[in-house]
Amino acid sequence: MDFRLMGIDTPLFHTIHHLMDTAGDDSDKSVNAPSRNYVRDAKAMAATPADVKEYPNSYVFVVDMPGLKSGDINVQVEDDNVLLISGERKREEEKEGAKYIRMERRVGKFMRKFTLLENANTDAISAVCQDGVLTVTVQKLPPPEPKKPKTIEVKIA
Repeated sequence: MDFRLMGIDTPLFHTIHHLMDTAGDDSDKSVNAPSRNYVRDAKAMAATPADVKEYPNSYVFVVDMPGLKSGDINVQVEDDNVLLISGERKREEEKEGAKYIRMERRVGKFMRKFTLLENANTDAISAVCQDGVLTVTVQKLPPPEPKKPKTIEVKIA
């Protein structure tokens, strides 16, 4: 289908059209086309808003996670400097005789990645989920001590 014939000629529709054309065809993958994993991860990241705060001694990441248990949430450090918060919100089991009239709460996988700064202490990370809010605290490393000038003794020959 050519979107130009319908009067819709925007980059967004060209991208959607391209993704639809290449979604089922594995033999003709474009080098620039995003992988299915990338698209899935991008959707998961877009649906997981977070606040990031900096304190004098730490960085704090705050993510709303209503109704999740600690077993549904994963907090990891990848590649020594990437904080990964992920998990899955599962659909409630339908009770006999009940049916959804409207379903607006998001279900499925969620994920956020944050590149930590050099002064983040990846060995001192804590995560607490209270009242549906996940708070991940990453302590900062102490600043390096300034190098003292080295005094060299001058010998008289």
